[in-house]
Amino acid sequence: MKFKKLAALAMTAVVSTSLLVGCSNKDDKKVEDGKKKITIAMITDVAGVNDQSFNQSAWEGLEKAKEELGVNVKYLESRQDSDYATNIETLVDEEVDLILGVGMKLAPAIEEGAKQYPDQKFVLVDEAASAELTNVKSILFNAQESAYLAGLVAGKMTKTNNVGFIGGMELPVIDTFKYGYMAGVKEANPEAQIQTQFANSFTDQAKGKAIAAQMFTKGSDIVFTAGGDVGTGAIEAAKEMGKYSIGVDRDQSNVAPETVITSAIKRVDVGVFETVKEFVEGKFAGGKTVVYGLDQNAVGIPESTKNLVDQEIIDYVNDATEKLKSGELKAPKNEEEYNAMVK
Repeated sequence: MKFKKLAALAMTAVVSTSLLVGCSNKDDKKVEDGKKKITIAMITDVAGVNDQSFNQSAWEGLEKAKEELGVNVKYLESRQDSDYATNIETLVDEEVDLILGVGMKLAPAIEEGAKQYPDQKFVLVDEAASAELTNVKSILFNAQESAYLAGLVAGKMTKTNNVGFIGGMELPVIDTFKYGYMAGVKEANPEAQIQTQFANSFTDQAKGKAIAAQMFTKGSDIVFTAGGDVGTGAIEAAKEMGKYSIGVDRDQSNVAPETVITSAIKRVDVGVFETVKEFVEGKFAGGKTVVYGLDQNAVGIPESTKNLVDQEIIDYVNDATEKLKSGELKAPKNEEEYNAMVK
């Protein structure tokens, strides 16, 4: 991966593939108390900032940082994977103070950029960068725990003993959702069957809707999607067919209040805000990986679950939550751990 200074001719391509939003005008150079105001920028993956899921949650964390910490914030959207390196170059040229790469697909570009620009500070969200890169901080989440809790709800709520899981792509970060969810379903309802399929996309709403509809036709009455905007399509299918769906990353009950029974929350906004706060306080921990989980209120299921789920089930899930916190219970994050757990 090469990082070359952009020539004037190449700027046209940048404009066409990426969208820069936020404080990108003279406010970036605003001086307060004799100091240049800190600017934080994030690069989305191809799902975009309005995916109602992962990227949007990260941006909400930056917006909170702007409001509470007084920093400038902006983002660059990536239209395709090849934009990641170009977007890093753009932000380095703009001399932003901290660059966040949102999503594991950005890992190669962030690592290469960190090597190319050792004085530039980076944050990689949802993947662990090499500890040798002392200018990169990594943020991970125990998403398998929130998925496990959502699986408990699905296992108890299903009337057909058949539920579904749709993944965006076959990646380790999606496996944490898949196997956590499957383990929760099996714990709550050993007789339940689980249909699984990948959309090979994080943006294709139509495909998510089609896969979910197929699962519903084959007997599922609840489908959980971990796939960015693919999940929006699955939620729409559930709404149209009178079935249930489970949201991801954020509380997605607002998308379909009558059919989204819960959401497997991964509070990317919490991790992003806390990381920016530490950076502002001069506590940037490069070369380190920080994991956010139940103890940090960064994963779990939302309060809105009570709108469609009986209190008896919620109590059951709350009990499992305490066991996860105490270490008495462990949610699997990959196939090996899942197989060992359900034997």
